[in-house]
Formats: sequence, C-alpha cells, structure tokens
Amino acid sequence: MLNRLITYCLKNWPLVALLTSAAMLATAHGFERIGGYAPCYLCLKQREVYWAAMAISAAALVVTRVKPSAKAATAFNFLLAAVFLFGAGLAAYHAGAEWKWWPGPSVCGGGAGAGALQASDLTALMNGTAKIRPPACDTAAWVFLGLSMAGWNVLISLKLAGWSLASALEGRKA
Repeated sequence: MLNRLITYCLKNWPLVALLTSAAMLATAHGFERIGGYAPCYLCLKQREVYWAAMAISAAALVVTRVKPSAKAATAFNFLLAAVFLFGAGLAAYHAGAEWKWWPGPSVCGGGAGAGALQASDLTALMNGTAKIRPPACDTAAWVFLGLSMAGWNVLISLKLAGWSLASALEGRKA
C-alpha cells in the first residue's frame, strides 16, 4: 500500500505539489487569521515560494495534459525542486535570524498591514503611545518541539524538494 502511494505521488507530483503548497499557504493564513500571529517580512517572502510552486505546478498540469511529454514533466519537476530548495534556504535564513546566528533583514519590521489596525491604534502610533509591537524576523512567534514556523518550513521545503527531485529522476527513466 505504501509503495502504491509513493508511486502515485511521484507520477502525479505536480498535483501533489500544488495541493501541498495550497495546504502550506492555508496553514500560514490560519495561523495569521485564527491564531492572531501576524507575519513578518520573511514570513511573507516564504509564502511567495509556495505561490510560485503553485503556479509552476498548475502550468505543469496544463502543459503535460495538453501535450504529454516526459521531458516537459521532468523539467517542471526539476524546476519545482529548485523552487523548494530556494524556499528551504529562505526559511533557514529566517530560522537562523530567530536563533540570533545572524542578523535578519533591515526591512523587517512587520507584516500586519494597516487594515488590521483600528483608528485608535493609528492615533496611538502617531502619538508614540502605541502598545502595538509589529512582528520581527528575529523573534519566533510560535515554537513547537523546539522549532519555529520557519524551522518547520525548512524541513517541509527540503522534503518537497526531495520529492520533486525524485519525481524528476523517475521521469528521466521513463
């Protein structure tokens, strides 16, 4: 049963990558909207990786359905591997900033837009009396089993890159 699941995932990797990327974005938005964790600059950048992966996956699904080609499927899977590896690197940079191994970007001040603020909050901001502290890239807002969201994203992105690479290599055999 496990072998059939693995074979299915490898053969249908663009679909699995699209659904997994959508799930990762939904999870991030859930933490933001339901959990109240406002994303920092690097959190938002990590989301862009999943949006890119979804676009590439959707393009792969369309292209390989319109004109089936093992070479095109393999190329898309290699591209997905590169995107997920980039995402792992970005997440590792973020996790390293949270662990104070290196400084985060100077632009990191917060991801909560003005839409999340009330008029009284804006007045307090202008007066300098605001109690609002925007999220910072060098502070983990949430930790589970010793890893922040960025740390978990490193592991998940590496796993997705590995699956993308395995699917690409499997496609080269066909």
